[in-house]
Amino acid sequence: MADGLLGFGTTFALAWVSAGVFLALRCHREGRPFGPSSRWWALAAMVVTSATSTGAAFAGVALMRVVPPFVVGVVVPSGLWLGKIERQRPENRRGRLPEVPTLGLALLLDRLHQAMADDRLTWCEARVEQMWRLDQLLAAARYYHAAVKERLPPSERRRVRLDARLKAIEDRLDVVRIIENGASAAKVHNALSAARVTRERRYDRYRNDLMRLAAVLRHDAEQDLIRLLTVAYRFRFYRLKSFAGTTSEPSAANLGPHP
Repeated sequence: MADGLLGFGTTFALAWVSAGVFLALRCHREGRPFGPSSRWWALAAMVVTSATSTGAAFAGVALMRVVPPFVVGVVVPSGLWLGKIERQRPENRRGRLPEVPTLGLALLLDRLHQAMADDRLTWCEARVEQMWRLDQLLAAARYYHAAVKERLPPSERRRVRLDARLKAIEDRLDVVRIIENGASAAKVHNALSAARVTRERRYDRYRNDLMRLAAVLRHDAEQDLIRLLTVAYRFRFYRLKSFAGTTSEPSAANLGPHP
């Protein structure tokens, strides 16, 4: 009896560790599975996966009497990661591995990803102040861009189009600045035509309402900044300090260390 409980406990513990590792692999570059909003969903998924894999291990071994239970207990949680790999290839549905067949695990994982998205958005929005002046918003974009660029290798900078993200913000805010300086409608329209991001058709509807156009462009620039910060979050630069709100750009050396 004692040996059985010890075996069950050992298998569950190994399955728990295995579930945690594969869950982290599943969520790599997507978010924090153990963030403020997501940690309880992550723990619930680990409990369900570990309990199910442990039960399956002992049930299978009872039939086969060949494989030690802890082997199955460690391997089964890999479905947390393998299921993710298969979902990234929707064109290969015939060869798709099934999700770990556990009690509501698919729902738990869905809630986990939603919670991670909420944590990511909260982290990014906390670093963008709605009341910033135009020059502060531009300085903040350059500050965050410099901080992230310093930490990313050149190949990753190109892959995430880091410089292009900053230029999109600068182009939108340049038109906002022209409008706020009282430029004529003709000059504003020429400025809209100067950059690819400001030539979007949806801006045409505001050509006769320049103040509204400025507000829309500023909002879009703020959303561009949120997306730039999302890059920092995906690469786990969680200690990135918020922009101080001054027009002078703080040194990237003052950033917190990368965990």
